[in-house]
Amino acid sequence: MVQQKTFTPVKIGVVGLGRFGRLHALTLAGLAEADLVAVVARRQASLDALARELPGVPGFTSLEQAIGQSSAEAWVVACTTAQHVPVARALLEAGKIVLLEKPIADNLADARSLAPLVRPGSSNLMIGHIVLFNSEYQQLREEARQRGPIAYIDCVRHRPASIVKQFPGENPLHAAMVHDLYAAQVLVDRAEPASFSAQFHRTKDGEVDLALAQLGWRDGPLASFAASYLTPTGMPPRGFDRMEVFGDGWSARIHPNPRPIEVWDDKASWPLALEIRAGGSAATGMMAEELRCFCRVARGLQAVPVGATYADALQVQTWMDRLEACASAPRA
Repeated sequence: MVQQKTFTPVKIGVVGLGRFGRLHALTLAGLAEADLVAVVARRQASLDALARELPGVPGFTSLEQAIGQSSAEAWVVACTTAQHVPVARALLEAGKIVLLEKPIADNLADARSLAPLVRPGSSNLMIGHIVLFNSEYQQLREEARQRGPIAYIDCVRHRPASIVKQFPGENPLHAAMVHDLYAAQVLVDRAEPASFSAQFHRTKDGEVDLALAQLGWRDGPLASFAASYLTPTGMPPRGFDRMEVFGDGWSARIHPNPRPIEVWDDKASWPLALEIRAGGSAATGMMAEELRCFCRVARGLQAVPVGATYADALQVQTWMDRLEACASAPRA
């Protein structure tokens, strides 16, 4: 008779109730491995809105109160990037286990400031990276592992042109390309590139709406990346993503966004733009798998996976700094 292992649900809180924070909360509420016991937001209105979907979950507008009064042993940090480091620091100092959405910070110095609080193996700090848990990407990674050395990686990630006006100053290198940099980092097993180059395209108002980047590994693959805010309103609301990988005698391509379901009435819509289905009875997809992994990490049942450790985040943050410096340098 096989003895069944018991798993006590991890009591988890969520900081930040924007689009992604709300999805984290709804997904956690639908997982047997987790018990959502607290949510934190800057505005009471955000708490009230979520309470209509998740009644009974305690809400706080003070992180200090939430730490002291809730039973949460682990936390998902999904607030604004500018608040990532101070929020994560407060939680880590309180002895909590943290899933921190990427990027860690706006700059490398702030990201490095958390180092004294991170345990060996990053066991108390996992970086949020749902792309690692996307089913197409996981299969691509397995194909690459089985088929041999990679020669070329090409990543495309385009988002709506409206983002330029909605979020002035947001650079697609940091907000969009970062996902593909992490994905490439895993495919090359954390190897450090030998060459960096990058270019920006700007609107007439000086906003960056397109970032191009190239990485090269000594005696290894080349990689190119494109991330933009260029897709028009008639395209899927989250734009589109594509990744291609080439090796010796093989290649593979994935289209993880939008997912292949379209609905039409007076216009087209893509109800499953990303591989995320959240809710009390339907928590599936890459965010659900990421949070299940986080619960196992919190229980000490597995290590933080490659691509989601603090050291991995610092490496990619360094890459972004170097690429931004390349793109911002005066052109010859």
